Amino acid sequence: MMGFKAGIFTVIMLAIVLSSPTTAQKTKSPPAPVSPALPPSPAPAPAPHHVDLADLLSVAGPFHTFLDYLQKTNVIETFQNQANNTKEGITIFVPKDSAFAALKKTTFANLTQDQLKSLILYHAFPKYYSLAEFNKLSTLNPVTTFAGSQYTLNITYNMGTIDVKSMWSNPKISSSVYSTRPVAVYEVNKVLLPMQIFKSDPPLAPAPAPAPDAKASDVAPSPTSGKAASAKAKAEGKNSSYQVGVSIVNYLVLAVSGSLMLLW
Repeated sequence: MMGFKAGIFTVIMLAIVLSSPTTAQKTKSPPAPVSPALPPSPAPAPAPHHVDLADLLSVAGPFHTFLDYLQKTNVIETFQNQANNTKEGITIFVPKDSAFAALKKTTFANLTQDQLKSLILYHAFPKYYSLAEFNKLSTLNPVTTFAGSQYTLNITYNMGTIDVKSMWSNPKISSSVYSTRPVAVYEVNKVLLPMQIFKSDPPLAPAPAPAPDAKASDVAPSPTSGKAASAKAKAEGKNSSYQVGVSIVNYLVLAVSGSLMLLW
């Protein structure tokens, strides 16, 4: 009887042990957690496109003189940094080579390095302006340039024609070389000349010498040819007179001969 009770007790204890949570966890492993789906990573933003101002001006134009001054004064670096690294952008007025050639060479040769640098900086606004925006800009005159608050320009807008007025010159925007934010480059037909650098109107280059006149021998006859023509005319006159005289003599001879025959 005691053995039967001990067997029952052992069975009960085994049932309790097997039914406990610890034992259940050991006999059955939990399912692996499900990883949440992640959204795809966005594509990287494209690198901004920067306009190389030196390359642009070297192929457009001709703007070789202005580009040469930009590089000599290192203003090209200032303009390029403004174009690449600012939200405001830049607007540049570029005179053609013929605009520089129209002024006397000493106009720029006599400038100091600082004056030359200010002159080139004077040809730009530290902000991008499309051609359409010049109409509104003309109501905000005077407009400060890259050269500083004392170096200003006055803009006039009349039916699409845009004038950029400095103290000693009044150039027009003749064409758009490049205009995509943040860079605008416009061609002008004259050099901008501020009164802070030029105390008087700079002299123009001398006019080119006129073409040489045609040689006198190509226009008027030479004395020798005139004498020859005169002698020829006289000879022809004498010949004509001689022929007339011979004709009269022949006529008289015939008349006398006829009269004599009638008398016979």
